[in-house]
Amino acid sequence: MAHPRVTDNEFIELWRIHQSPKDIAEVLGLDPAKVLKRRRNIERKYNIALDSKLNRYPHLNAAQKNPQALNLDMLNGTIIVFSDAHFQPAVHTTAYRGLLKMIEMLKPKVLVCNGDAFDNAQMSRHPAIGWEETPTVVQELMACDIALGEIEDTAKKANRNVKLIWTIGNHDARFESRIANVMPELRGVKGARLSDHFPKWQFTWSCWATPNLVIKHRFKSGIHATHNNIVASGVSMVTGHLHSLKVNAWSDYNGDRWGVDCGTLAEPYSKQFDYCEGNPVNWRSGFVVLTLKDGQLLTPELVRKFDDDHIDFRGQLIKV
Repeated sequence: MAHPRVTDNEFIELWRIHQSPKDIAEVLGLDPAKVLKRRRNIERKYNIALDSKLNRYPHLNAAQKNPQALNLDMLNGTIIVFSDAHFQPAVHTTAYRGLLKMIEMLKPKVLVCNGDAFDNAQMSRHPAIGWEETPTVVQELMACDIALGEIEDTAKKANRNVKLIWTIGNHDARFESRIANVMPELRGVKGARLSDHFPKWQFTWSCWATPNLVIKHRFKSGIHATHNNIVASGVSMVTGHLHSLKVNAWSDYNGDRWGVDCGTLAEPYSKQFDYCEGNPVNWRSGFVVLTLKDGQLLTPELVRKFDDDHIDFRGQLIKV
């Protein structure tokens, strides 16, 4: 086993001087990822926080250290975030095919399923609409397994080190909530958690890509949610839930922040949304591409379904 190039105390002193994994990596001749790993190990070992100059919001340490949050500490790379797929048996939408295409093209470091992949119609808190027929829980689990399995395979072929993260949505949560409330004696039984059925994905309520960028299923509601999310949180925030596929910006003395809605991987007028009674919905089918440069988020990019055979990205129509 190779000895570290500096002791823990020397590393802590270096961090206090530079407060930048990139700068320390240059000093030590290491990969920045190894510097970040050493930092995390030292924080856990000594129960201390080594703040970064990239973190312009030090008061967020408590949120980031929440045991239910996932911290990536990314410096550079691409993150693809899709949301609200509400996967149904034998249905592969244009946006879904576009997602596979963009994974092949962009080879992301991180792929985030930002909630509500599992529709869970039969466990809904809402009453049934007439005599409607909905897929069974088993059928929906199989639909998710098939769709996410293809996404997993495509992502691993594009980048074998890709991280697969699932931020839990309200529809996803119905599965465990129903079991916990109706049959609490099943606590700990394998299969009683949704994550038991999708072991390749890391489940979390929120994913902090950087100290200033959080990905989670939902926060504020309503037509102005993306704006209110970034004003209320103080960081850039990527959410799903509202299916609107849009980007809002907010600037103040702390700089620029971005509020992003991932849209829906489903078709806005598909059967699982019959509760909308056929009314027009301000929803768009697509997903989001995030690019990080030296720990900073570049302008978020939308990938939108253009027609049944094409997606719209960076001013081009891409056949899928």
